[in-house]
Amino acid sequence: MKTNRLGCLTGAGLATALITFLIVAGVALARGGVLFSPGGLNAQTGGATLGGVRSHAETAGRCAACHTAPWARVRMVDRCLDCHDDLLTNPRGFHSVMLAENRKNTCNTCHTEHNGPQAAMTALNLQTFPHDQVGFSLQAHQQNADGSAFACSDCHVDSMSSLDPLICADCHSGLDPGFMNAHLVAFQADCLACHDGLDSLSGGFDHSWTGFSLVGEHINADCAACHVDAGTLIDFGSAPQDCFACHAQNDAHAGRFGQDCGSCHNPESWEQADFDHNLTGFPLVGGHAGVACQDCHLENRFVDTPQDCFACHAQDDAHNGEFGPSCDGCHTPSSWQEADFDHSQTDFPLTGGHLQAACEGCHVEGVFAGTPQECAACHAEPQFHAGLFASACADCHTTDAWRLARFDQAHTFPIAHGESGWNDCQVCHPSALQDYTCYGCHEHEPGEIDRKHREEGISNFENCVRCHSTGQEEEGEGD
Repeated sequence: MKTNRLGCLTGAGLATALITFLIVAGVALARGGVLFSPGGLNAQTGGATLGGVRSHAETAGRCAACHTAPWARVRMVDRCLDCHDDLLTNPRGFHSVMLAENRKNTCNTCHTEHNGPQAAMTALNLQTFPHDQVGFSLQAHQQNADGSAFACSDCHVDSMSSLDPLICADCHSGLDPGFMNAHLVAFQADCLACHDGLDSLSGGFDHSWTGFSLVGEHINADCAACHVDAGTLIDFGSAPQDCFACHAQNDAHAGRFGQDCGSCHNPESWEQADFDHNLTGFPLVGGHAGVACQDCHLENRFVDTPQDCFACHAQDDAHNGEFGPSCDGCHTPSSWQEADFDHSQTDFPLTGGHLQAACEGCHVEGVFAGTPQECAACHAEPQFHAGLFASACADCHTTDAWRLARFDQAHTFPIAHGESGWNDCQVCHPSALQDYTCYGCHEHEPGEIDRKHREEGISNFENCVRCHSTGQEEEGEGD
């Protein structure tokens, strides 16, 4: 009869395997793990004693001196730092930065072991080394100017953990000597204080990221003109953003307008100032709106500029100072010629026909003060008056109409006489006021008048009003 066999999975086989494992483990523990060592440890020494030894080889093959169990709470990097704790004394040092940036980094990322007593302890690969974590990307440093691949030693000549900034300057001076020399003069030689290898501060830098967009003339401004003596990113960020900080020496106002240049000027053109005069106590209206600033602000004087008209317009005063310096009593900024004088504020208010009279009709040759106010000064006595009324024009005439004179109070004969109503003086006084005639209206034939009056015994009938004082038909004694 045939029996099924399980080979190594039999009870005896499993027991044998367990015994073998225990023997191997015991030997490994007894010999400090040397059974699994991939090679000899480095025997090079710097002379100092760390962790009781001067080199890794002096650990005498004790793996646990560096290696930890997978289930242990500590890592191998912690064992390394137990001895090499001096590497972390500088928080900004290379090793501190590497561990702080990424806790996944371990010492054996760069430092190798078990390659023999004299093997190199540091093996770097530009393709795998996390160079970005030290603050400088190798993105723009893949090839030298001649096309050859970059090597660590191209920049780190003396030590992998240090860099002489002059290495950057020397290399880039060969690419563009003019630019590099000017750059070093303006911003010094600590290249890594600003540059990160990503070309963030090269020609593609967008200044709007800083909160101060470059517009107008600022676009072509030299960086060093605003960022004076800047050697670090902090220096660049601390550059003042107010106009006065850069343009104080160009202030034509000598500080009289303060330091808020942006209230008038803009980066498009410093000369094309846009000042809102309404913000002052003297808004520009009418003809003033088109006046050049320097016409009023002589010699760039802006503060305490006089605001009275006479200060600017004294030379244009056609009144020769007769009305004083208060030009705005008549004139406005809209038009100097269109004066609006309120004559009612004087002793001679304008009424009637005087309202339409031209100023120069009374004020001859621009003379205003002392202008006579009597009518005869302007209205010469007509020949018709023959000096009978002197200059008392206002007794009969008014400003409403010169021709409609009224003399009813002193007139002995009713002026409102006959069917025509109110009669003009010359109806009865055709030649002179001292003579009168009734024949202008009463078309009597002189011979008939003579016969009729003589029949009534009236011989003196030339003086009609002596008998007809009311203008009515009545009888009077004849002489």
